Amino acid sequence: MTLSLTHVHGDRVTVVHGATGTELFSYVYRPEAEWEAPKPYLHPVRTLSGAVVTDYRPNDHRWHKGLQLTASHLSGQNLWGGNTYVHGEGYLALPERVGSMAHVSFEEVGADAGRAVIAERLTWHPHGGELWAEEERRVEAGDVDPDSGSWTLTWTSAVTNRRAEPLRFGSPTTHGRPAAGYTGLFWRGPRAFRGGHVFTATSAGSGRPGESAASPGNGLMGSQAPWLAYVGEHDGRDGHATLVFEHAPSNDHSGEKGTHPAHWFVRSDPFAAVAPSWAFHEELVLPPGETLARTYRVVVADGAWDHARVAAHLAALGW
Repeated sequence: MTLSLTHVHGDRVTVVHGATGTELFSYVYRPEAEWEAPKPYLHPVRTLSGAVVTDYRPNDHRWHKGLQLTASHLSGQNLWGGNTYVHGEGYLALPERVGSMAHVSFEEVGADAGRAVIAERLTWHPHGGELWAEEERRVEAGDVDPDSGSWTLTWTSAVTNRRAEPLRFGSPTTHGRPAAGYTGLFWRGPRAFRGGHVFTATSAGSGRPGESAASPGNGLMGSQAPWLAYVGEHDGRDGHATLVFEHAPSNDHSGEKGTHPAHWFVRSDPFAAVAPSWAFHEELVLPPGETLARTYRVVVADGAWDHARVAAHLAALGW
């Protein structure tokens, strides 16, 4: 199925499904508010039918923007945005710790019949502006399947430490706050998705779309599995959408097939959010000159998919 894109230079690249005219997502790279830790992000992200499945600057966390790569605790700096968690003191306004990720250039921006590619170079900076890391990022859209009402987004990032000392990736949990291991690739869902149904490759999860359970998805917080699915129900239109977040096999550094060192950060209450955390319980240390490489796939689908349908779809896609 034909994909095309438009590029508003200095602002965003938008990928469009030609058969329906649906804008599947915009990759926004213009700088934004310093307090929100400026960085590129995807928003809005849509299903093939045009339903929006991301949120942008919600009033509870202005720095939550669609789908983005973050670093909540990085060698004493906060590239996540907003207040910084400090053990024993809670979240504090520390603007001198809020850093940024900056667009440098695009290596490739293009689309053909069935795939769209955005390949970008970025730099990572603490609040003072020094160069701490360089990133090579590749965002691809493809696998458009009108029969299943789905398409896939593949995100690959290779982050190289340019400091003379190690970069220490952490999270609020590594700094003392339980069940707050967010860092890495982070999705914030629409407000309507609160209370959605969450399940993984190894768990049926809890809650069902439309239920009013207090925290149906939070029971999977900190769990490990090759993939995690989130089903939410829309406001403003009938129906549901399913997002499936999947680790690439190359992310497995344990040497044992099927074992993924990352832990899932997932909430369905008080808001919908998913992150395959780099540093849930323990810091990830990246020595000078070395590269941290991670690849993830996100399936964006119309409808409320169950465990069997997700598993069959991912098996058919392969890697």
